[in-house]
Amino acid sequence: MPSTRRTARQTDLLERLVALLVAEGFAAFTLDELTERLRCSKTTLYQLAGSKQELVREAVKHYFREAAQSVEKRVADTSAPPERVVVYLNAVAQQLRPLSRQFLDDMAAFEPAREVYEANTRLAAARIRQLIADGVAAGAFRDVHAAFVGEVVAATMQEIQRGEVAARTGLSDAEAYAELASLIVHAVSP
Repeated sequence: MPSTRRTARQTDLLERLVALLVAEGFAAFTLDELTERLRCSKTTLYQLAGSKQELVREAVKHYFREAAQSVEKRVADTSAPPERVVVYLNAVAQQLRPLSRQFLDDMAAFEPAREVYEANTRLAAARIRQLIADGVAAGAFRDVHAAFVGEVVAATMQEIQRGEVAARTGLSDAEAYAELASLIVHAVSP
């Protein structure tokens, strides 16, 4: 069973695993293929997690944890409420840009990974609700139902990440996030 504290070597291995899975997906990989590609032993992989399923879940959790920290650093450097919403959504788009379509499809099809993704989408919706509520309190936004705005953003984020928005509109994920940010800010502005 993996410990919560990792050695530098384990952290490096996890980051290399994340990079591989993000680029190529994970459903088709066997543990043998992962050990070959990562140039490590199964024992070393099992130090991160006890099975392939747990390994994938741990990699997905690691990716989203790191992404959330990066997004929040960008938001912390911004003070105007409308800019905070735009920066947040654009930073989310930037963090999702490296995710291959195969990774996103595999994540949608694998319940433990999908649960991590859905939890992060709920957190993003909560964060948008908070950013909108802060903007309303500061007088930068009109009095809107912040929870509803957060739900609209979350639903749209899910469609963007599943490739549905791109299929229907031709927009890239980054373009769709920019449009979403503009739409939300304009919708709540006085």
